[in-house]
Amino acid sequence: MKKELNIEEWNRAGHFKFFSQFSEPFHGVTVKVNCSKAYDYAKQSGNSFFLIYLHRTLKAANAITPFKYRIEDGKVFKYDQVHASPTIGRDNGTFGFSYIEYEESFNEFRDAANKVIEEVKKSTGLELPTCGINVLHCSSMPWLDFTSVSHARHFEFADSCPKISFGKMTGEGEHRSMPVSIHVHHALMDGYEVGLFVAEFQRLMSLDGEA
Repeated sequence: MKKELNIEEWNRAGHFKFFSQFSEPFHGVTVKVNCSKAYDYAKQSGNSFFLIYLHRTLKAANAITPFKYRIEDGKVFKYDQVHASPTIGRDNGTFGFSYIEYEESFNEFRDAANKVIEEVKKSTGLELPTCGINVLHCSSMPWLDFTSVSHARHFEFADSCPKISFGKMTGEGEHRSMPVSIHVHHALMDGYEVGLFVAEFQRLMSLDGEA
C-alpha cells in the first residue's frame, strides 16, 4: 500500500522542487560499519552473514520514513514497506537481479530469501525481477574494501530507489568492519536522514541475536 504525500505541506517542498530538476539527483556516502556482533551471531547460529545484514538493512530502512518515499510522475508516495532487490552472485562469476520481500521475522525472511537465491543462481542472463519501485537496490562486493562507489545510471529512466552497497569485511574479533555505500535521491532526503539510517543500521548490526 502507498499514500500520496502533500508536497505543498511538506517541510521539504522547496528542496523537492529544487533537486527534482537535477540530471543527477542522487547523493551518496560511504561509511564503515562495525559488524563484529552480527558476524559472530551468523557463525554461531549457522546463518548466512549476507542475509543477516540484508535483513537488518531492510529493518533500518523501514524504520526511517524517507527511505519509504518514491517519486512517481512528479508526485511523492510513501509506501507501507520497502523490500530488497539485491544482486546475487553465480558460480560462473556473473550475477543476477532478485526480489526478496521484507519480513519482520529473520527466520521467515531467510527461508524465503534462500529460495529466491537458489533460483537466481540457476538462471542465466540478466532478467529484471517482477517487483514495484518500493525496493532498495542492494549489491555486495565482498572482495573490495572500498572507500567510495559509483553506480551505472540511465538518466532518462525515472528512479528514486535508494542504492546500498556492501564491501569486504576486514579486521577481527570486536574490530570487524565493512564499508557500506548509501546513495539516495536528494529530492527525497538529505544527509540528516542518511545519518539516521546509518545509526539505526549500526545499532542493529551491534546485536548478537535476532534483530
